[in-house]
Amino acid sequence: MPYLIKKLSLSLKKTYLCPANLESSLIMEALNEFTIPIEGLAEGMHHFDFQINKRFFDQFENSPIKDGNFDMKLHFDKRPDMLVLTFEFSGTYKTDCDRCLEVIDLPVNNSQQLIVKYSDEPKEDEIIYISYDAQLLNVAKYAYESICLAIPIIKVCDEMEDPPCNDKMLDYLDGDDDDGDGGGDEPSSPIWEALKDFKKK
Repeated sequence: MPYLIKKLSLSLKKTYLCPANLESSLIMEALNEFTIPIEGLAEGMHHFDFQINKRFFDQFENSPIKDGNFDMKLHFDKRPDMLVLTFEFSGTYKTDCDRCLEVIDLPVNNSQQLIVKYSDEPKEDEIIYISYDAQLLNVAKYAYESICLAIPIIKVCDEMEDPPCNDKMLDYLDGDDDDGDGGGDEPSSPIWEALKDFKKK
């Protein structure tokens, strides 16, 4: 599984909920359940279940996901020299279909892994570093990034069990419309040509 890459230069202090200087808007009740008490946690594998919904995504400014519902499992492996976090999730989020422009609940299923190491000195690396005396670790930011990384570039409803396709739009893209706006010899606009390309793909 690919590593969830994030560069941080701040070490985690006891008063922080996240190993980064997050906006105060993130440290709210909606994200409190994502705080792991690492100081009292025994070494070995631990498992946490989270329910992620619209309220969760509302806490992140300019989120590409405005509304969604996900079941997330966090496999938290505490080792003497590091923490290995594996985020497994499945669910859907609301978006516009790039082909027919209908609003769809697009399914997303994936997993991401994050490595957290201990260090008293801030470092620039592809690994998260926290201080040795850290008591808490809030994983909300990393759960959010895991889902965002799994969003497909092209969003279409092909793999949905009952796709809510806009048949009128699809007919237009096929050139079967009766209005003369997209079929026959009438020239099409660049926008419609781009949509036809999505249809062909």
